[in-house]
Amino acid sequence: MTHTDHVLVVDDDAELRALLSEYLSRSGFRVSTACDGREMRQLLDSANPDIVVLDVMLPGEDGLALCRDLRSRSNLPVIMLTARGDEVDRIVGIEMGADDYLAKPFNPRELLARMKGILRRARSLPAARSEGHRLRFAGWIVDLAARHLIAPDGVVVPLSGTEFRLLQILVTHPNRVLDRNQLMDLTLGREATPFDRAIDVQVSRLRQRLKDDAREPRIIKTVRNGGYVLAAQVERID
Repeated sequence: MTHTDHVLVVDDDAELRALLSEYLSRSGFRVSTACDGREMRQLLDSANPDIVVLDVMLPGEDGLALCRDLRSRSNLPVIMLTARGDEVDRIVGIEMGADDYLAKPFNPRELLARMKGILRRARSLPAARSEGHRLRFAGWIVDLAARHLIAPDGVVVPLSGTEFRLLQILVTHPNRVLDRNQLMDLTLGREATPFDRAIDVQVSRLRQRLKDDAREPRIIKTVRNGGYVLAAQVERID
């Protein structure tokens, strides 16, 4: 049986929910909608969506808090919807673990393209191969098959889908400078705009996961006017 991708749209604007439900349904998605965090949690438990489109401004518990809670227990892809020009919400959304963001008002075709891109990249990782599923660097282990990070003390560190993709790109290209446009394209499927800080925020989150001091990073280093580089030796352990 062919799998139909299921999207959960969480927004308190009934008109927008109806518009997106109709458009995404016509585009081949199965759609569920929720107006607040309570309905979102009910549908997460019962409907098992493949991706969540989550508005920041919600009554009661806001979208940022909901995203943080969801990310603490799941790597389900999340696209945040933010107010036009509210850069703070976008940055905080990425810090809370969102995979991407889109500013309102937006063209539904762009949302559809972002959703398809995130789902396609999530399912294409790790690359199909028979060896090298576990890589060690600086005492850490990334398990490409299980899609998680293992700390030097053996504790599994949860990562969002975008964090994992970024880490996979870095560990499979060690000691090579990757610029922001390359990283944006490989993780989010789009180029960085002049003031887009999505990759910088994701790198910051990844450094926190790796306990890498942002002031003097040893693992992920910033190259001025260049981008980022994983400055560690990487070895395959199986």
